[in-house]
Amino acid sequence: MDATLMIGSVAVATGLFAIGVPVFLVIALWVVMASQIIGFTLANIPTTLFEGLNFFGLLALPLFILTGDMINAAGIARRLTEFSQSMLSWVRGGLGISTLGACGLFAAISGSNAATTATIGKIMYPELVKEGYDRAFAGATIASGGVVGIIIPPSVIFIVYGFLMNLPIGELFIAGFVPGVMMVFAMQLACWWMASRNGWGKLHAFEMRRFLIATARSYLGFLAILIVLFGIYTGIFSPTEAAAMTVGFCMVAGLFVTREIKIREIPAVLTTSGQITGLLAPLIAISIVMQQVLSLLGAEQAIRDFVLGMGSPVAIVATCMFIILIAGTILESLPVTVILAPILAPIAAQVGVDPIHFSVIFLVGAAIGFITPPYGLNLYVAASVTGLPYLSLVRYVVPYFLSLMFVWIVVALYPPFSLYLVQFMGLK
Repeated sequence: MDATLMIGSVAVATGLFAIGVPVFLVIALWVVMASQIIGFTLANIPTTLFEGLNFFGLLALPLFILTGDMINAAGIARRLTEFSQSMLSWVRGGLGISTLGACGLFAAISGSNAATTATIGKIMYPELVKEGYDRAFAGATIASGGVVGIIIPPSVIFIVYGFLMNLPIGELFIAGFVPGVMMVFAMQLACWWMASRNGWGKLHAFEMRRFLIATARSYLGFLAILIVLFGIYTGIFSPTEAAAMTVGFCMVAGLFVTREIKIREIPAVLTTSGQITGLLAPLIAISIVMQQVLSLLGAEQAIRDFVLGMGSPVAIVATCMFIILIAGTILESLPVTVILAPILAPIAAQVGVDPIHFSVIFLVGAAIGFITPPYGLNLYVAASVTGLPYLSLVRYVVPYFLSLMFVWIVVALYPPFSLYLVQFMGLK
């Protein structure tokens, strides 16, 4: 292998990434260049691309993405937001706190960070501004709330992780529930502190009538959550079947109950979801090829030796967390998961960390990457929704980032937060 050519290929890929070329194309180009340099047959690439996606469990991926679009089109997301608002309007910063709560409820159906940020952002940003919140703080709150989209079950990225590491997706979903709720609560405390300190938001008396009406109107959202969670956790549905059932439920609800979906609009909703799936699926496939190339180059072994050289299990897990956090600042959670999970998960298992527990550690860290510059996908989504400059949001993300880091460390140090529900339900 020519080391100079390999360094050159990395430099080319880095340059393309820096100027905004899509990650999929950057990885694909580097894989082809690296394969040629090390003499790895190119005939392997199309075969691996096909086999990488030839897995029944991955059908849940497009279905949960479609679920997020359907609950938005059906007006269910707006009803969940109204329910959250009706509970917390009497607290200082209540609208911001309820925005974060609405993100958690939406995440319990959609399983997507970006979808959570975009959907709740379009609904809540105008209301936050109207209530006297700083515009940049409102945008940062929306971006941060979306972080829980891949942690609170169901989760698109948990499906990918389970596929890669051969772990039961149902157990992964259950393990993510408590940490996801902890993340929402920690961010709500941060929101309350910021709002109280700056006097943002208007206080409104709690109205029982408004609360009861909002609760009644949001029943469709609770039913959708029930279908997903009850179906998966009781074993009635597989995650893929639960996703299909939820899509069907949301479509029927939008057509015949809320009547906010028109038949002529369904193709547009399907197209939007298909475009997102079309971005994710090739990235999963090409990242698997990248794993093979990295293995041949000895990169996996080098990382493994470095991490294990830290000594104690605590230091090893801390090093894994640091690598995940740094990777999350420059890559989206999907390539971080596909590239690093097969390397770091076996290391953690080797020092006695439960695989289910480590999956939560890994993905909470990957989720935090959604609000960490320079990448921070949720910050870009929030900037697009609000029309604010990207950098103006970064300052107000810091309290949310620190609260999430605290939860991440606590979850890593205390496995029962991830494992208790799995064990209680007799799955482990």
